[in-house]
Amino acid sequence: MAEDNKEKKENPNQINIELSEEVAEGVYSNLAMIAHSNSEFVIDFIRLMPGVPKAKVKSRIVITPEHAKRLLTALNENIHKYEETFGPIKKTEEAPKFPINFGGTVGEA
Repeated sequence: MAEDNKEKKENPNQINIELSEEVAEGVYSNLAMIAHSNSEFVIDFIRLMPGVPKAKVKSRIVITPEHAKRLLTALNENIHKYEETFGPIKKTEEAPKFPINFGGTVGEA
């Protein structure tokens, strides 16, 4: 018991994070939309599938402006590390293309 108290005193900023199996599976998203007010940022993660006329918001995250800026910094750092390991991420301006028979018929607008 004395060791447990000593550890807590040595690591006062340590946070125990629980990750349930359901959340650990993740949610696939291939589109994100961001909106903001003076007090929060709202990030909607959306799954857009070919052949389906309606995209669905799969997850919505609401964060403070300060946390939005921290997220931006963390993403920049991780993208830099990723590109150091795997090479540059290619950015295209066009919409994602899916295989012709993926998800049923393909239409044009």
